[in-house]
Amino acid sequence: MIPFVDLKAQYTGIKDEVNAAIQGVLETCQFTLGSEVAAFEEEFATYSQAQYGIGVNTGTSALHLALLAAGIGPGDEVITVPFTFVATVAAIYYTGATPVFVDIDPRTFTIDVKEIEAAITDKTKAILPVHLYGQPADMDPILDIAKRHGLVVIEDAAQAHGAEYKGRRVGSLGDMGCFSFYPGKNLGAYGEGGMVVTNNPEYTRTIRMLRDWGAEQKYQHVLKGYNYRLEGIQGAVLRVKLRHLETWTEARRAVAAYYNELLSDGGVPTPEAMPYARHVYHIYAIRTQQRSEWQQALQTKGIQTGIHYPIPVHLLPAYADLGYKKGDFPHSEQAADEVLSLPMFPELSRAQCKEVSEAVTILANQATIELA
Repeated sequence: MIPFVDLKAQYTGIKDEVNAAIQGVLETCQFTLGSEVAAFEEEFATYSQAQYGIGVNTGTSALHLALLAAGIGPGDEVITVPFTFVATVAAIYYTGATPVFVDIDPRTFTIDVKEIEAAITDKTKAILPVHLYGQPADMDPILDIAKRHGLVVIEDAAQAHGAEYKGRRVGSLGDMGCFSFYPGKNLGAYGEGGMVVTNNPEYTRTIRMLRDWGAEQKYQHVLKGYNYRLEGIQGAVLRVKLRHLETWTEARRAVAAYYNELLSDGGVPTPEAMPYARHVYHIYAIRTQQRSEWQQALQTKGIQTGIHYPIPVHLLPAYADLGYKKGDFPHSEQAADEVLSLPMFPELSRAQCKEVSEAVTILANQATIELA
């Protein structure tokens, strides 16, 4: 069996470091926030080339609090994409604001910058680009549009730890950047976790209060807040893993390059990394019009795959109230019908890559023969 993700392999390589870090938290009993979280906030902010980091309990909470800190609320509109994990859109709903969708660029799976301005109204307050699969959105045009229209830019970088746009780390490009540390992420906790990074001290102060019941000091509740605090054990684990992140990232990029080489003559659409991007390959998604058949065939061969994501948000029953319909965002809908995520993790061997690629190539050749 070739797993889609192998967290056990990663743990085996850092077991002693992780166990010692967890033991340290058990001995200090700083289970909520505490010194390990504070140290991780500083280290991850520096890694992301931002001044401040605020640890929270999930990536969804990071998005929610970033939107609130920017003053987003009922009656406001936030522009984003429908081809993303549902949390991007849910966080907008949590504030009482309305998500407004624009389609993706089919080459990158990120927001089509040419469509943003047409979606701006007098209610628009923010743009929320998603750095999907580990590839940065095209940020310069987004930032230019935001500046001209007086909008806040909040980056959904949940899948893009260490990704770069023109040499700059994502998360530090807009007004705020939001990360998830869900276990399967490039930098994953052993549980849940998230962070907002920013260069703005006022946003930092507001988010720090909002995550901890709105209190600036204990029992002094300045804002109506939430219980979104990052746990001490997760902070300790993430500090250990952050030290290895660049090595793991380069390993992912090497896996992706090998996949690209092996699949180059197979007629299989593979991920296209943009010239401006350092793609970090949280997901390696190919495209096929026979996805169900391919996924089943690969599973039969002992190869696990994933689908990210099978239904764009505008077609989910939960968000039918937005009033969108099938056909409104054709690139997002086509991607949702075709993407198939191959095994991708730093410890994936060349032999495993070759086995996966050979199986995919056979399927592609069979499809070509059937079409002929």
